[in-house]
Amino acid sequence: MIRTLLQVVLLRDRTRVFDGFRYRRVLNALVLVYGLIMAIGISQEYVDSEEPDGWWPLLFAIYGGSFVLMLHSTLAAWRLATAGLLVTRMLMASEPDLLGLWPLTWYIPVLLAVGMIHSGRVALVVGLVTAGMVVLITGSGWTEYLVPTIGILLLVLLLGYAFGARGRAEQRFHSERDEKAALVERARIAREMHDVVAHHMSLVVVRCETAPYRITDLSEAGRREFAELGAAARAAITDMQQLLGVLRAEDQRADRTPQPGLADIRALHADASVTEAEVPEAVGLTAYRIVQEALTNAGRHAPGATTSVTVELVDGQLRVLVRNTAGGPSLGGGGGHGLRGMRERVAVHGGSMTAEPTPDGGFEVFAKIPVGVRR
Repeated sequence: MIRTLLQVVLLRDRTRVFDGFRYRRVLNALVLVYGLIMAIGISQEYVDSEEPDGWWPLLFAIYGGSFVLMLHSTLAAWRLATAGLLVTRMLMASEPDLLGLWPLTWYIPVLLAVGMIHSGRVALVVGLVTAGMVVLITGSGWTEYLVPTIGILLLVLLLGYAFGARGRAEQRFHSERDEKAALVERARIAREMHDVVAHHMSLVVVRCETAPYRITDLSEAGRREFAELGAAARAAITDMQQLLGVLRAEDQRADRTPQPGLADIRALHADASVTEAEVPEAVGLTAYRIVQEALTNAGRHAPGATTSVTVELVDGQLRVLVRNTAGGPSLGGGGGHGLRGMRERVAVHGGSMTAEPTPDGGFEVFAKIPVGVRR
């Protein structure tokens, strides 16, 4: 508790009240306007009720400044607002209704923001400090309203915490779901890459085992070397198969068909423009999956749209471009995991990918995959 108290009172805090909100700029503007109204209101009340002594700019700065701080640090805004209650008490000592309309309508939004953003321990400490400050500044004329006032403030803090906790729980749920989807996609990529790597390793085994028959006058030491290399390659294939068994779901059967490549892209899109150059099998598989997923997304989110596919080799990079025009209303589904999967595949090769709307209302997926040494 002491550590939390120090965090609340002393430590810097960068939590903004509207981080993650869709219309953050609009909400920020509304907060600033509300803060300006509060600052003008309390300043005017002070000038009307007290003899003008030049202190009204201080009240204006505290009331308005707390809302400015709220956009950058909710705890800093609460610290200023809580100190502002004491300053208000000192400057308006002759006012029996210190906790009247202006102070309460100013302090409540700040308290609500703290509850929305911070953990239960922080909210508890803030509530205790707030209650203590209210007890300290309450005048004799407001003693009968002390308990209801504290109750209202704590209720506001509790409501803010409940709302914020729900939002944080939803964020955790979506984060865990996205992480699970990413792991599933990575396992799928690993299974497909296994087939490609296993194919190359099998070629190594075959070449090692046939070397004594293909190479004349091969020494006995050379025969042993090729035999050991072949055995190591076979062991590597076995190890990969065991790893693949771990990545495969319990009810999932092994895929016996060859992995697709560049030559299979035209089966997805008859009018696709595909380079005739040879690329590594893993790169061809990645290009095929990108085109497959992009066309699936186009059919789901823009039914009836016209699509185009271009796959070309430029400066050692395989460039995959899939475009679609605007189509009918989206059929929904997908959840955005397809784009994540495409980016995962491109990242395996150290490439990059963009997926963004086009000016004509369509959508474009553009991936650049380094090919490396051409075969």
